[in-house]
Amino acid sequence: MHHIGIDLAWGERQPTGLAVLDEDGALVHVSAVRTDDEIAEQLAPYVEGPCLVAIDAPLIVRNETGSRPAEKALTRDFRRFEAGCHPSNLSKPEFRDGPRGARVCKRLGLDMDPRSGRARRAIEVYPHPATVVLFGLERTLKYKDKRGRDVDLLRSELLRLMDHVETVVRTDGPDGADGAEGAEGAEGAWASLRLAVETATRKSQLRVVEDQVDAVVCAYVGRFADLHPDRTTVYGDLAEGYIVTPSLPDESAAIRSAIQTYAAQHAELSAAGEQAVALVTSILDEAGINYLSVTGRTKSVVSFAEKAGRMREGQPMYPNPLTDITDQLGVRVITYVQDDVETVAGLLADQVVVHLDRDMGRETAREGRWGYASRHLLIALDAARESQAAYAGLRGRVAQVQVRTVLQHAWAEFEHDIRYKGSVPEEHAPEFDRRFTLAAGLLELADREFSTIRERLRAEPAPVAAAGEVADDDPRLDPRELAAFLAGQYADAGWSRTDHYTWISGLLLELGITSLDELGEVLRPTAALAINERMDYRYPPGAVRRLDDALLAVFGEQYVELHGNAHRAPLLRQRLEKLRG
Repeated sequence: MHHIGIDLAWGERQPTGLAVLDEDGALVHVSAVRTDDEIAEQLAPYVEGPCLVAIDAPLIVRNETGSRPAEKALTRDFRRFEAGCHPSNLSKPEFRDGPRGARVCKRLGLDMDPRSGRARRAIEVYPHPATVVLFGLERTLKYKDKRGRDVDLLRSELLRLMDHVETVVRTDGPDGADGAEGAEGAEGAWASLRLAVETATRKSQLRVVEDQVDAVVCAYVGRFADLHPDRTTVYGDLAEGYIVTPSLPDESAAIRSAIQTYAAQHAELSAAGEQAVALVTSILDEAGINYLSVTGRTKSVVSFAEKAGRMREGQPMYPNPLTDITDQLGVRVITYVQDDVETVAGLLADQVVVHLDRDMGRETAREGRWGYASRHLLIALDAARESQAAYAGLRGRVAQVQVRTVLQHAWAEFEHDIRYKGSVPEEHAPEFDRRFTLAAGLLELADREFSTIRERLRAEPAPVAAAGEVADDDPRLDPRELAAFLAGQYADAGWSRTDHYTWISGLLLELGITSLDELGEVLRPTAALAINERMDYRYPPGAVRRLDDALLAVFGEQYVELHGNAHRAPLLRQRLEKLRG
């Protein structure tokens, strides 16, 4: 029984690759020809007896336009590996007189029915999806000549393919074979092909080898389909055209079950996602940290299903999707400068359980590159919050918190939208990579400059609001004036959010404090209270948090019972106990 591969050109001007494997899977013939006569002549010794010829070319084309049903179905399964099909239809000139593949089959006397049990038959195959399955590839190898691919890339990718082929095909020929197509002939031919690739300096030199290597892949796909019908998929049928390829690993049962469970829990997960946002927001606000925004999302069922189906080296990346996919609940914190990213990460480490902390920007920098920069933390409730009804949905769950500056966020969102949605033509990919890298470097520089600007501003007295900017009938301290005052009072503190200054000015009004002079008199005794030491801050508290603790130390229970503090009275009492030692 011979398994024969034909990488069939659609016309006789381009080379066609031929390969033959014997019944033990050893390579006994490999060559390149052009005409149908040459194909018949070269394969004559191997098609006289039992054989299966696997042809990389359409054998049956009935549709006038568009793609064949088999091509659509295969593309749906293999698009994520960049192994989709080109459309075949009768409007194309190469099919005007019928597919060349069908003519070759007729000439060789082969049955084209993929379900046939006859001794001499042919099937249509497609090497790209086959290599994805057989060799566990995350995407197809880029050894085909296209715009933007240079000789070095094509050579390295073709050599990778040949390395893979050598793991499933004996390229040293059959044991005890005789004649020109015996062990020495086959081994010498394959060695010559490899040498030709290693020494190629032009794309045309690689093209001749490429067709023959593809033919060997086709021959092996035919052998695989013959030996493992239970692990082989036939897309389409004899009536409308078909393609035979090794089946993707059947992780579908476990994945389908996980997806169904996830879908059933999605409403519950969405509520938990809202609680995760509320948790992070409350922690940042309580610490008085300055940030731009806190947002969140619960991964959609569609997104979960796509991620659950990802493969690496032929194996599922997430064998247990419900536990292995840890970003089901996502929170994103956007800060102004890099120092704030560090502060937020430190604060979360102090307040909740952090299972994982990855600085993606630092990892990128260690590789000597510029690119994606973000701090990723995997958090869970701490023991104190486990019993709180407000976070009941988060019990036993984790949430991924991404922390990055506004500039890092802009870069990441733009890159994701442009590059990872597949809108960059392949031939322009290297140029886009370079431009994205350049943009990342510029944004990192801008981040550093903004940090420097803020540090300089902290060292200077903050500007006081101009007269007339506050309504005459508003008895509260002006937030801008309060911010300027606190910048001097707590020079070592970080800035707080703008709305936090407005919020605490309302609390000051409840205490009857309506001027900065009055506030200064209230705070004067706190200098001797060693508030910082008693609170033992493990993160840099913002100016508003420093004022909040000072007012708590001065007014005690009266401050806790203010109307504006009703939502956080238990927490304030805990802090009051800490202040009192």
